[in-house]
Amino acid sequence: MLSRVANNLIWLDRYMERGNSILSLLRVNFNANQDSPEMFPWAPIIKNYTSAENDFYTEDAVKCIEFMVFDINHNNSILNIVTKARENARSVQEHISRELWLCVNNYYLFLTNKNLQKNLQEEDPIVFLDKLKAFHLMYHGNTDITQERGSSYYFMNVGKYLERVIQISDFTAIKLVEIAKTSDSLEQTIYWKNLLLSLGGYQLYLKKHKSAFKENHVITMVFQDKLFPRSVYYCIYKLNKHINRLIEIQELEKNNLDFLLGKLESKIQYTTIESINEQGLDNFIKAIKEDIKSISLSINTVYFSHTN
Repeated sequence: MLSRVANNLIWLDRYMERGNSILSLLRVNFNANQDSPEMFPWAPIIKNYTSAENDFYTEDAVKCIEFMVFDINHNNSILNIVTKARENARSVQEHISRELWLCVNNYYLFLTNKNLQKNLQEEDPIVFLDKLKAFHLMYHGNTDITQERGSSYYFMNVGKYLERVIQISDFTAIKLVEIAKTSDSLEQTIYWKNLLLSLGGYQLYLKKHKSAFKENHVITMVFQDKLFPRSVYYCIYKLNKHINRLIEIQELEKNNLDFLLGKLESKIQYTTIESINEQGLDNFIKAIKEDIKSISLSINTVYFSHTN
C-alpha cells in the first residue's frame, strides 16, 4: 500500500473521531450550561479547539455551536473536519467500502445545505446536534459491517484510536482546570459527572459504582478500565492490536513501535491510583500525550519514508 493511501486512511478516521468527540462535548455542555452557566461556560471549549490567534468569544450557546459547527475559518469546525474527511475518503475510494464513502459524502452534503444553519436558529440545539451525531454513528456502523478486515481497516483504526486518546486527554484536562478552581466537593463531583457524560461512560459508571461519584473511581474508569471503549487503556490496547496486525502483514516495519506501545500500555495498566495522584493527573495526562506523539511520529518515520 502506498504511503499516501495509508496516510489518508489514518486521517479519514482521525477526522471522523474528532468530529464525533466535539459534538459529544457540545451536546453535554449545552445541557449543563442551561442549568449552571457559571460552572459550564463555553470559553474553555472554544479555547481548546482554536488556535491562540483566534479571538472568537461568546457565552451565547447557539452562537458557540454555530461557530463550532459552521465557521469556515475555524480549522476544527465540524464543517471543515467533515470536508477534510471527505477529501481523504474520495482519494481512497478503492480502499474503502462504497457504504463508507456514501456515508461521508452524504454527511458533507447535509452540512453544506444552505438551510441547515437556519435550522440551528429555529430548533432545539440538542435535536440539531443529534442529527449530526447520527452520521458518525452510521460511519462507525458501516465501518464495522462493510469494511474488509485488511490493511485499510487496520490503518483506519490506528487513526481512530490515536485521535480518541487525544480527545479523552483533552476532555479530562478541560475539567481539571475547572475542578482546580473550586474546593466544593459537590461542585467537583458535578464536573466529574460531566466528564463521564462527555465520554459516554456515565451509565457504565453507575452500573459499577451505583450513585457515588468518587474522583479515584472516575480516574480509574477513564484511564484504566479494560471494558470501557473510551478509556485510555482500551484505546491503547486496540491501537497496539491494529499496529501489530500491520506489522504481521508487513505493512509496517517493527522499528521501536511495538516497544513504545507496549511500554505505554503497561504504564497505564499498572500505574496505581496513588501514583497518579502523587504525580498529579495533569502530569499523567501530559506524559500520555507525549507518548502518543512519539508513537505517531514513529509511524510517520517508519512507514511513510518506506517504499513498497
